[in-house]
Amino acid sequence: MSGVKQCFPDCRDFKCTKRSLSIRGREAWCEWTGDECTPKGCNYATCFQRQLLENGVCGKTMKRRTREDSDPDDLFQDEIRVRGKLMRKTGERSIF
Repeated sequence: MSGVKQCFPDCRDFKCTKRSLSIRGREAWCEWTGDECTPKGCNYATCFQRQLLENGVCGKTMKRRTREDSDPDDLFQDEIRVRGKLMRKTGERSIF
């Protein structure tokens, strides 16, 4: 998880749904609790990009893991038997 960053209140996509975020000097304060704003444990912290994860990590800084072990040919191994309207439209009794 290298390169993963915690969400911070100075981000341009950060929003407090209670509208109680205020900047005092260089620190972000929550007027609701009267304490410093910490998005990790706050229920009202959101992200405009919807990238704030539940553990306080910004989802834009994470890389997606992909699986290389599945082939596209393995997805359609079995034939599917069709009946009725689909058979009349395609003209075939089985697809794939």
